[in-house]
Amino acid sequence: MQIRPATTSDLPAINEIYNQAVRKRFCTADLEEISMVEREKWFASHNPDTHPVFVAEENNEIIGWMCYSPYRQGRRALQTAVEVSYYLHDDHQGKGIGSKLLDFAIKQAPQYHIKHLFAILLEPNTASIKLLEKFGFERWACLPNIANIDGEWCSHVYYGREIN
Repeated sequence: MQIRPATTSDLPAINEIYNQAVRKRFCTADLEEISMVEREKWFASHNPDTHPVFVAEENNEIIGWMCYSPYRQGRRALQTAVEVSYYLHDDHQGKGIGSKLLDFAIKQAPQYHIKHLFAILLEPNTASIKLLEKFGFERWACLPNIANIDGEWCSHVYYGREIN
């Protein structure tokens, strides 16, 4: 498996992996699948010099991806605080790929002048919480019961860590 910068030709695979998470529920706060037009706009908003998108590729197949996203864009005092997101193809979960992507994100962070890395997720996503905790992330915040997924209320939690 290799991790490399994403290109526009990777967008259909990135979008399908994300939409798998939408269909599963509680892996993202999106309730409807994302269109390719929306995905293209999202990708264009990620500056590869500051907030890149990376894919995990194996045997010429995209099996996962991660990205850095700005937090409170334009607020310069917060420019070194960055959200990390990661998603795995359903057929490749439980194989250590999430660990490799998160380890990569942490190790690459200084190159992008990231001082604090955090993830925002829904509290029922216990697999992701365990992964974050494995890599030294701590629970920094909780917005209690603000997400309504198909009539079930859940909390939005922030896990973060300082990058040395």
